[in-house]
Amino acid sequence: MIALIQRVSSASVSVDGESIGKIGRGLLALVAVHRDDGEPDIARLAERILTYRVFPDAEDRMNRSLVDEDCDLLLVPQFTLAADTKKGARASFTRAAPPEMGEDYFNRLVDACRERLETVETGRFGANMQVTLTNDGPVTFWLET
Repeated sequence: MIALIQRVSSASVSVDGESIGKIGRGLLALVAVHRDDGEPDIARLAERILTYRVFPDAEDRMNRSLVDEDCDLLLVPQFTLAADTKKGARASFTRAAPPEMGEDYFNRLVDACRERLETVETGRFGANMQVTLTNDGPVTFWLET
């Protein structure tokens, strides 16, 4: 599994002009599932997203996590992160999970994050979404399981 996380001062996602998820200070995580991912990858990615140290401490060093800061999380499914872009001018999606698996794993990741964090908003799997964010830093990390 993959998560592209961005520290944000705010972020939102909408579908057909309707806001379906909105957060304040926290993380926006764009999430993809590989076809060879397994059950342990869900828990591992949830743990990494929740505890990855991206927020500043008193000395302005990135030593605090989403859980430490009790910030918000916006999880957005984005299968294109699983693309193979090594050759040619068009991405290959053979490594991406089939839609049913991708949706199931994404929903289970959401559930795992909600067990430990109060505010977890989401995008809509399979929808054409518009994502708006104010990247704080900017701070962006690529996490894999």
